[in-house]
Amino acid sequence: MTERDVALTVAGSDSGGGAGVQADLKTMEAHGVFGTSALTSVTAQNTRGVEAIEDVSTDVIAAQIRAVADDFAVGAAKTGMLSSTVIIETVADCLAPREFPLVVDPVMVAQSGDRLLAEEAETVLQEKLLPQATLVTPNLPEAAVLTDMAVEDEDDMRAAAAEIAADGPDGVLVTGGHLHEDELVDVLSADGETRTFRKPRRDTADTHGSGCTISASIAAELAGGATVPAAVERAETFIDRAVRYGLAVGNGAGPVNHLAGLYNDAARAGALAEVRDLVDALETHDVAALVPEVGLNVAIATPYAMDADDVAAIDGRLHRTTDGVVAADCPRLGASDHVARLLLAAREHDSALRAAANVRLDDAVAAAVTQHFDAVEVDRTAEPDAVGEERADDSAAWAVERAMAGRETVPTAVFDRGALGWEAMCRLFARSPATLQERLLALAGTV
Repeated sequence: MTERDVALTVAGSDSGGGAGVQADLKTMEAHGVFGTSALTSVTAQNTRGVEAIEDVSTDVIAAQIRAVADDFAVGAAKTGMLSSTVIIETVADCLAPREFPLVVDPVMVAQSGDRLLAEEAETVLQEKLLPQATLVTPNLPEAAVLTDMAVEDEDDMRAAAAEIAADGPDGVLVTGGHLHEDELVDVLSADGETRTFRKPRRDTADTHGSGCTISASIAAELAGGATVPAAVERAETFIDRAVRYGLAVGNGAGPVNHLAGLYNDAARAGALAEVRDLVDALETHDVAALVPEVGLNVAIATPYAMDADDVAAIDGRLHRTTDGVVAADCPRLGASDHVARLLLAAREHDSALRAAANVRLDDAVAAAVTQHFDAVEVDRTAEPDAVGEERADDSAAWAVERAMAGRETVPTAVFDRGALGWEAMCRLFARSPATLQERLLALAGTV
């Protein structure tokens, strides 16, 4: 028999599957938690909007909560859409005797500023439900309503989080939404401390259900025994990947990808195997002409990669020896710094890219890639000065960004002639390990 942690969502249904109870259950399952539910409203909606709403009777809402809580060992719960005063009162009364942690997503105000609840319902939410909460997750407009203050910058977010926390809930996570153009900022006030979480803003419209998803992620983590700060930190990572790889389904704003992390974990072993196969081919064939002084490396990203730990490469790179080209060690996730970051930077422009390699550059290689590949030369001497690890990180991103100037697609090859302290280098990209292998062997045969 397999035991599972259990979480409960008390929220509305989204017939489009991207938000509400549907999003919550997918998120809980993605965390390895068994999700249960109590429906508060049924909506007819899709990626373009909401067409109809019908509330569930309060007797049935209460019966659902009792049925779940009396039978399952619920480790945590969350609330979402509670559309009326009587529904809020019913849910608050049903959850009050329960001892499990509670995450309240106060669906009061849309990011557009439109009020979603009547004023009397907002008052009941504040007075009856929020004081029961382990964590409340308001967006900027909701934080403004809850504090009766303008919330327009990070200092305001911290002040609002502290004020809301002082009124009853154990913790508050104010989600930044549209605060900045280039990054998302969330502020957590919990356990007497304030933390700020920053994520890059993703260039996507497929963010439907993101608010439901992060609160459900936190609830799932709490159900597994995590502290509030740890649960929020993991949820921030979870939602970043879910938004980064949002789903373009329907004709409007698509949903976030609740299962991207699961798919990514499942692909890790495959990425390692793909590196091993590619290295076997390079060691078998004569590719010594492609090995730079620093060594050659090949990097394979998982389909939903977010950082270098999601990229498989050779630990120690491949080097020329008297016996040919030999890998210094085995493939490992996170083994590469520069080539992995290079690939990740390219994937920001084309998430279908999965493979990259760095090869030696001389006149013959430059002529070959220019003739046979979609190649772009960049000027290394124009690179901003940096030092240490920061220098390596900036170098990878800088080469890609410079190559993308005026382009819509990532080049097959990006090369530079080097500079003081930098070896001349060529970088190859491909959408599959097989294509990268084909390009490497063809290039080796040409030069």
